[in-house]
Amino acid sequence: MERLTKRRLATEIGSTPMALYHHVRNKEELLVLLLDDHAARTPRRTGMPAEPRERIVAAAAAIHRALADCPWIVEVLTADDLMSASALWFVEQIVDALIACGLTPERAVHGYRAIWYYTAGEIVVGTAADRRRADDDHPTYREQVFTDLAPGGLPRLSEPADAWGPLTAEDTYLDGPRALMEDPTGRG
Repeated sequence: MERLTKRRLATEIGSTPMALYHHVRNKEELLVLLLDDHAARTPRRTGMPAEPRERIVAAAAAIHRALADCPWIVEVLTADDLMSASALWFVEQIVDALIACGLTPERAVHGYRAIWYYTAGEIVVGTAADRRRADDDHPTYREQVFTDLAPGGLPRLSEPADAWGPLTAEDTYLDGPRALMEDPTGRG
């Protein structure tokens, strides 16, 4: 995102920066147009589950799929004021399902935001970790710390210490939304 400039974009498309100003006022408007284009091209899942909890998980998975391939979008969206109208379909699915689960519209927005923060965080952390692993073939600080753990001091963490790296590298994204949708009381 930092590398996106009108000059660079104009060069890429064989135009001039001044010509772009006739169509786009500033970098933020350009980013919103790119977001909207990506969201419009993202397939909407037809036949979303009727059961609200399942619909929430399906919509969260669709958001994750749409953003995991373009992590720069998450960075743009974390500004929290740039938004694409085309992407609101996904938000509508989650908010509607949360209301169907008995939340007020206000609490449903809070619930959506929890899912969004979880999704954005998972993508940002995963992308940063992938980038670090690709740039360096040395053991990570985390691997060194877990290798040196004393079982007496942190017994719960030292037990899976050797497997910590592979365990945290697993794609467990859907476990989060599913856990949020579980009803520990069993009352539905």
